[in-house]
Amino acid sequence: MRPFQGYLRADGRVGVRNHMLILGINGLALRSSERIARNLPGSLLVATSAGRGQVEPDLGLHLDQLVGLGRNPNVGAVLVVGVDQATSDDVAARIALSGKPVASVSFAECGEDALAISDLGLRRATELSRAASRARRTRVEPTALVVAVECGHSDATSGLASNPIVGAAVDRLVAAGACVIVGETVEWLGAEHLLARRAADADVAARIHAAVAGREAIAIASGRSLTGNNPGEENIKGGLSTIEEKSLGAIVKSGTGTIAGMLGVAEAPPGPGLYLMDGPSFSPDSMTGFAAAGATIMLFTTGPGNSFASAIAPTLKISAHPETVTRLPAQIDFDASPILAGAETLAEGSERLVEAVLDVADGTLTLGEIVGEGLEVPTRIRGSL
Repeated sequence: MRPFQGYLRADGRVGVRNHMLILGINGLALRSSERIARNLPGSLLVATSAGRGQVEPDLGLHLDQLVGLGRNPNVGAVLVVGVDQATSDDVAARIALSGKPVASVSFAECGEDALAISDLGLRRATELSRAASRARRTRVEPTALVVAVECGHSDATSGLASNPIVGAAVDRLVAAGACVIVGETVEWLGAEHLLARRAADADVAARIHAAVAGREAIAIASGRSLTGNNPGEENIKGGLSTIEEKSLGAIVKSGTGTIAGMLGVAEAPPGPGLYLMDGPSFSPDSMTGFAAAGATIMLFTTGPGNSFASAIAPTLKISAHPETVTRLPAQIDFDASPILAGAETLAEGSERLVEAVLDVADGTLTLGEIVGEGLEVPTRIRGSL
């Protein structure tokens, strides 16, 4: 597998983008964060509407996700925008451990003046942006890649072609020394025993079973059937009638290799290999967990189409549905329909997909990046006080 041109960070990790990130860490700072980003062309905004009144364990998870997004190797510099000084400084300090340029600005230091925080934030972000711009791409091996895989609006073609081609690409990436993260825990339900068989040891196998049981217990306690929720309406229209049926197609994205370990949401993998993340199944929360864990590229399979993309990690949309790739030729970044038609072998298709990953790593934009579709949505555990 060929090298690519990436950004080598101070902590040894490698990014495929060099974002100047405006990170709004609570709802009261959301609009000010937007104003700062709007006045700094080329900057990337990630801002949450939560962040005040939260209690543990929700608070800790919330901050871990924000810090993880700031530490993502695709981010070259970060301005943290907050309300109180202590939290703003704490988030900035934790991000700064990665060695990248970071500063914070808060309402507390600006006398609660929304215009003043916008002005001061813009001034600080300007210097950070200059510092980030000094980064240069350099030749790096594919061992530096951290790839996450996701599916959304799946249908029968997902399990038959899109997910198998991603799984075959995952095997290639892991064999080359890269790191791959697979999540969406509920979508292992009914197929968790197949994943557990591939666990590196008994502890990892037990954690796989426990993660699925925990998510199933949440669904049972809610009193709501998964049917109609997961699989959702679009899945059912596409031929997936139960979560077990959906899971059997979904887990194919993980390839065939050994599962090295289990991660929590926003938990960075300790090294190369294949990891599972116990996280939400819906794309916005799931993919934000991946980005907070350090994923730099996402592979996203879909049947009829799904436009959601990560803001921080370029997201390749993959479909094997012939009607979809014809109807959405710009939105689908990778056409997997030749696999379904029998015009291409799985080996040939996965080689083509890996090359597409390396092409994006080198700088080619996905549609989500071009049209600004990206978003980050930190997951929640419970309500605020």
